[in-house]
Amino acid sequence: MVRDGFYYAAALAAAGVLVNWLSGLAFAVPLWLLAIFCLNFFRDPDRPIPAGPVAVSPADGKVTAVKSDAPSLQRVSIFLNIFDVHVNRSPIAGKISEVEYRPGHFFSATRSDSSDANEQNVVTVEGQGSTVVFKQIAGLIARRIVFSKKQGEAVAAGERVGLIKFGSRVDVLLGPEWEIVVQPGQRVSAGSSVIARRIDQGQPHGA
Repeated sequence: MVRDGFYYAAALAAAGVLVNWLSGLAFAVPLWLLAIFCLNFFRDPDRPIPAGPVAVSPADGKVTAVKSDAPSLQRVSIFLNIFDVHVNRSPIAGKISEVEYRPGHFFSATRSDSSDANEQNVVTVEGQGSTVVFKQIAGLIARRIVFSKKQGEAVAAGERVGLIKFGSRVDVLLGPEWEIVVQPGQRVSAGSSVIARRIDQGQPHGA
């Protein structure tokens, strides 16, 4: 459980007790339901991390796009609804070479232009001869991006690095040394779902 979840839930539960005392049970129940929702939203389960030259999903959610953004750059977009786990993880092991916050709009994260137009945190990880970029993108409801690591820090594949509160999107940008193995519509889990395999380190095509 992410610590923030306890804070939100405790505040809502306490408010429910006060409202119940002042106005009655009917007015308190919605606050208690919101407290339960927060406990569920901020859950942080352990995940088995796959071994080998692979990139894992940095987020729970549904793959909404797999496309080429440039001749040598591939993008995997993952949409998180409010019921998904919102803890983000590093897609590969390596060093965080750059962290860039970009202010922007709060369009629906399902829109294709939200990848560039929305508020976001852009993280570059370099490791094992490859550079992978992932974007924590705010959405229509999400208004708070949290990143717990600093530039220059080393991370393991699947290591927790932050979260986005209340609905969002994460984009992963990979170079030509990666073969994308997920498709639009597929559900993925942060840290445990493989989204790409290295094709320059002994991984047979389509493996």
